Amino acid sequence: MKILTLNCGSSSVKYAIFNWDRRETLCKGVIERVGTVHTYCVHEVNGKEKQIINQECDTHMEAVKLILRLVASPLHGVIKNINEIDAVGHRVLHGGEKITKSVIIDENKLDIFKELKDLGPLHNPANIMGIEAAKDLLPNVPHMAVMDTAFHQTMKPEQFMYAVPYEWYDNYQIRRYGFHGTSHLYVSKRAAVLLGKDPSEVNVITLHVGNGVSLTAVKNGVSFDTSMGLTPLEGLIMGTRAGDHDPALTHYIMEKEGLSVSEVDNILNKKSGLLGVTGRYSDRRDVIEAMEKGDERAQLALEMECYRIKKYIGSYAAALGRVDAIIWTAGVGEMSPLIRAKAMEGLEESIGIKFDPHKNDLAKSRNAEFDITGSHAKTKVFVIPTDEELVFVEDVVALLENRYDTYTHFRYSFEDPQYRNKMRDIEFQKELRKSPEMAAALAQVPWEYEVRTGLRRL
Repeated sequence: MKILTLNCGSSSVKYAIFNWDRRETLCKGVIERVGTVHTYCVHEVNGKEKQIINQECDTHMEAVKLILRLVASPLHGVIKNINEIDAVGHRVLHGGEKITKSVIIDENKLDIFKELKDLGPLHNPANIMGIEAAKDLLPNVPHMAVMDTAFHQTMKPEQFMYAVPYEWYDNYQIRRYGFHGTSHLYVSKRAAVLLGKDPSEVNVITLHVGNGVSLTAVKNGVSFDTSMGLTPLEGLIMGTRAGDHDPALTHYIMEKEGLSVSEVDNILNKKSGLLGVTGRYSDRRDVIEAMEKGDERAQLALEMECYRIKKYIGSYAAALGRVDAIIWTAGVGEMSPLIRAKAMEGLEESIGIKFDPHKNDLAKSRNAEFDITGSHAKTKVFVIPTDEELVFVEDVVALLENRYDTYTHFRYSFEDPQYRNKMRDIEFQKELRKSPEMAAALAQVPWEYEVRTGLRRL
């Protein structure tokens, strides 16, 4: 069974082909700058070098057409023709309170997404364009929506309501929804495995720190509170998003600068955060490099981000009462020992969070799970690479097989304590197919499969 996954942004389309029977990603890629004259595609076939393909795509329809040509082409393809695709999974940001879990997309569901597009003005319109394009090009296969908000549906009103006129909630569904749900779900369940507990027994704080940033307090295995709100703008300082700020500044700066609402909204989402403070950088690697060269604004931006993360960790620890572990994930969370260290500094005495500096420095891989807990600490600290794509594909397959349910009543493959051993065996078979000599060499030394797609010698 082969699944095509699509994640359509306003000017980009991420995609992958997944072979469910072999639990293997055959190819993945992203088309950037859709709608401009400089559109290009980064296409990567499993086991081969990345390819850069330059081709204009004026619309999402053209982008999806290019993807289908690539995945079935003799030169870059991984399938003989598009008829091998059994289903298409679409990431959808927002379904409000009407669509709260993964669903098969029919006309009624598509109409709901269109009705609610104002709840996710930067994402939902692009999600809808991607769905319509793919359904037009692949009309005979089922299309599924995997909701970014699904994991957070377990929040209670005291967590998700805003203290604004209640009629706004009744009339417009204004409330906290939360995002990055598939990531928080995956790493919280993997943490339960590492702790040797059932998810229902586990309290953890999950930190998804990438260009977008969100923290989630997970209580008894379900989302209890999360930092993003009605939209992904609220909460932590991000690459280009402001995060928490006084709402009155919108009206204030509109008057001072003569800006419209949409212009201020664009600034808060695309020109703020680290980019706004530094004036130049949104990528943490650039921020850190500039800071090390003496750039005071880069130093300020990094200190601001880490302080905000620390403040949220503390507030969520208080809300949970007991914290079994905190989990770092996503690009920055997995790859930046400096940001992890600064954000956790000084938390031992107050809430028992202590990390081992040496282990923290070593924990820098997108393919390995790490325990970086300090000695005698009562709270574990893990670095767990997220695997949103696996959650995505498992939801799609479960919908196809009519066995899908909300995550509180559904068990994923990676919740199995033997999951890593099974994945190790699958990885070994892939190595054997590619190179019997390499596989024979690997069989002679200790090694393990570390969560995603990499072999790691012990």
